Amino acid sequence: MDIKTAQQDVQTTFARGSMGQIISGLIWLASAALGTWAGERQAIILLVVGGMFIFPLTQLGLRLTGRPSSLPSGHPMNALAMQVAFTVPLNMLLVGAASLYNINWFYPAFMLVVGTHYMPFIFLYGMWEFAVLAVLLIFASVGTVMLFPGSFTFGGWFTGFVLLLFAFWVRRTPRPMNLAS
Repeated sequence: MDIKTAQQDVQTTFARGSMGQIISGLIWLASAALGTWAGERQAIILLVVGGMFIFPLTQLGLRLTGRPSSLPSGHPMNALAMQVAFTVPLNMLLVGAASLYNINWFYPAFMLVVGTHYMPFIFLYGMWEFAVLAVLLIFASVGTVMLFPGSFTFGGWFTGFVLLLFAFWVRRTPRPMNLAS
């Protein structure tokens, strides 16, 4: 199987990443809502624990829409997808350290981790749109710290809305030029 075909399989199976972004966006928004109206601790727990369920919830959402929920066993992109998935939990140490230093850095640190996590998606999906998402979250993480230093939840709200907008953008746009070459 060539890279272009493998990337098309990923795009087709995972609805160009839109289902995962919808699930992620809703978790981020629910966390930000808890941070706004309940407390920081509840918000942090929801984003961390909810984040562990993004892939299973994405699979459920795909099944509910009548799509396959995973790539076939032995697919060449399965190993890369798993490696990319483990970047977020491994970088939670960074989020924890930043949050211990300044609780208002929880969401910006998480934004940085998630933004860098999306960089390999450019190749995995063969979609340049993930570069836009990655860059937006990476720069917004720094901007949030600089422009809203006293806000705990701004980054959570921002990221939740960006992820949902991204999901609807990639669902509505035609297939992008393949990045395999």
